[in-house]
Amino acid sequence: MAQKKGGGGRANSDDPDELARTTLQAVLLADSFAQKFRPITLERPKVLLPLVNVPMIEYSLAWLESVGVEEVFVFCCAHSEQVKEFLHKSQWTKQPSTFKVVTIESHDAISAGDALRTIYGHAVIRGDFILISGDTVSNMSLKQALHEHKERRKKDPLAVMTMVIKHSKPSSVTHQTRLGNDEIVMAIDPETKELLYYEDKTDHSHQFISLDKMSLVDNPSLCLHNDKQDCYIDICSPDVLSLFTDNFDYQHLRRHFVKGLLVDDIMGYKIFTHEIHSSYAARVDNFRSYDTISKDIIQRWTYPFVPDVQYFGNCSNMKLDRQGLYKAPGVIQSPSAQVCAFSLVGNKTTIGENSCISNSIIGQGCAIGRNVSIEGSYIWDNVTIEDDCRISYALVCDGVNLRAGVVLEPGTILSYKVEVGQQLVIPAYSKVSLLPQPSRQDSDEELEYADANSGIIESPSIMSMGSGRVDLMPTSSDVQDWDTREISISGSGYIWSACEAGLDEEWRHSIAPIPAEKLNDLFLNAHAELDESNQDISCFPTSGELPLGSETTGVDDGEEDYRDSADFEKEVEATFLRALAGVDQDNVIIEINSLRLSYNMSHADCAGALFYSIMRSALQAPWSSPRELVENAVKDIVKWKNLLRNYLMSVDEEIEVILKFEEMCLESARDLSPHFTTILNFLYDKEIVSEVAILSWANEKEGADEDDKTFIRQAEQFITWLREASEEEEDEDDEEAE
Repeated sequence: MAQKKGGGGRANSDDPDELARTTLQAVLLADSFAQKFRPITLERPKVLLPLVNVPMIEYSLAWLESVGVEEVFVFCCAHSEQVKEFLHKSQWTKQPSTFKVVTIESHDAISAGDALRTIYGHAVIRGDFILISGDTVSNMSLKQALHEHKERRKKDPLAVMTMVIKHSKPSSVTHQTRLGNDEIVMAIDPETKELLYYEDKTDHSHQFISLDKMSLVDNPSLCLHNDKQDCYIDICSPDVLSLFTDNFDYQHLRRHFVKGLLVDDIMGYKIFTHEIHSSYAARVDNFRSYDTISKDIIQRWTYPFVPDVQYFGNCSNMKLDRQGLYKAPGVIQSPSAQVCAFSLVGNKTTIGENSCISNSIIGQGCAIGRNVSIEGSYIWDNVTIEDDCRISYALVCDGVNLRAGVVLEPGTILSYKVEVGQQLVIPAYSKVSLLPQPSRQDSDEELEYADANSGIIESPSIMSMGSGRVDLMPTSSDVQDWDTREISISGSGYIWSACEAGLDEEWRHSIAPIPAEKLNDLFLNAHAELDESNQDISCFPTSGELPLGSETTGVDDGEEDYRDSADFEKEVEATFLRALAGVDQDNVIIEINSLRLSYNMSHADCAGALFYSIMRSALQAPWSSPRELVENAVKDIVKWKNLLRNYLMSVDEEIEVILKFEEMCLESARDLSPHFTTILNFLYDKEIVSEVAILSWANEKEGADEDDKTFIRQAEQFITWLREASEEEEDEDDEEAE
């Protein structure tokens, strides 16, 4: 029989067979205990915010059901009534199922630690359980990680947690991952996968981190990583709950609990890691990760949790067209309007004449007028956008009304039912809400309680600015002085002041692309820091400190290089997609240069990855015949040849382009392979690859296996012509010399 520890109410057992028979349970935290999504979360809980038009919590519940979880305890505090009402009306609780969803409510919790102490008090956890937050998106299989965790527990009852991680190298320029999170430094035993060190807020002004000398003595093969992403999916033993109950200093899951266990030499509890490779797992932690994960969903990295698949809880009837374009059947679109690649338009939305939507998510019931431009933005439900509006990399919540000619600059957030008057310009990174900014800010763990002691004024008094056109809109540098100014003619709304770090830091977690000038400054600073560190780091420090640049991997170098290369190509393609959406080429060059520095890649790697992105664009554009495919390729090569030439420094880079093209033809043999020679000839005509590069590539293939000479044989006539032309030129040069 399971015994309860003290009066806390936790079920516990050390019998491995009993553990194996226990129902798989999960704890889902419906509170993020953070205010990164303010002002939106003052009115609606984060887990109910739409992610590609589906509430975030749907992705988390759908994944938990898919991995065999049978019972989920949803902990909710702020806006708990909204969460409970949503679940009550959802398919998760309506239909009889082996998947049971139960809510646990508390109005006193102010942290994840308090939440887990409340769960412990309810005595509902009977064995190992999955711990996630309701903003998690994943399609990973849990079978292997769960098996490893259970096997470790059989041998060592002090192995209380397994954390899911994945490879995600941060930029050495911004020190951020593509999710907008700060880089994490982890020390992991490569044999046992035990986590020995964890730091999620590295001080980048110092080049060293401190490790306990005993960790180095006890673990001679310890590997230090700064290229891992914490997926915030944890497999926990019931001991985790009792540990939170025994130590009320544990508030934050990582900053307090994980780091606390790692430095506790008395109790001896251990945390292990499980790294995933091909699967997807990420958490919506800030607006930048909201943007990144939305794009990943649209580009189907999260399959089967994508808009056109009817997974449990998702009742949409989205249809997928070419180039990642999703449309609901009830969309009304003017013939002259354009909806471009990697966009989604919800049901009953209308799009007026000559409007253009690109790389954007549009909700249901929206009315979009004429000559409207929407780029890289998120428009939620029932939004009215009148004629001639310009929206760039912004987020617009339900019920917002934008009058004619409004301009939303990059990074703008408009909360629910805000109205913006005609011709007004909302400056970059502005946050606008009908609610004034709370007078009291929580500086440690941030709270999102609009209904509990947040300092919100219940009936705000709006300053009237009169009628007619308002010409007093501030510039972005003045936004912090506009926290109590009305911005609408017929409605109401307040522009909030900037975060404590000021507007200079807003770009870090914004939906908007990082500004070119900021990237350039960071790029120059990174070069200076790299030069300085190369001069200073000459030997292994005797103090037990390790330089941040001295990462060891614990895996085969070839495997690590492959991962870096694959991640690099994905990042370059994402950057190129922004170029397709209209981002200036100079900005794209700066971003690719930053990636090159971050991943320690060569110009040849950049050239190959960029050419791959260009050809992928041609493949994904509409085409119904081989001729149209070649025309797509030719058009894209011409359009982007100047961008590509920035990385064609020598013959080596040109050869890399040919090798990458050869690789693509092998991947899509039916589509691209027959046109290898035609496109190679075109690349030669446009002076992208030279005669020397083509002949060098052909010469390198001479000793290869026959299977590796497919495209040499296909291009044999063209190669022969180049060789003969080259020989004729040499003869002419010899005659002139004589």
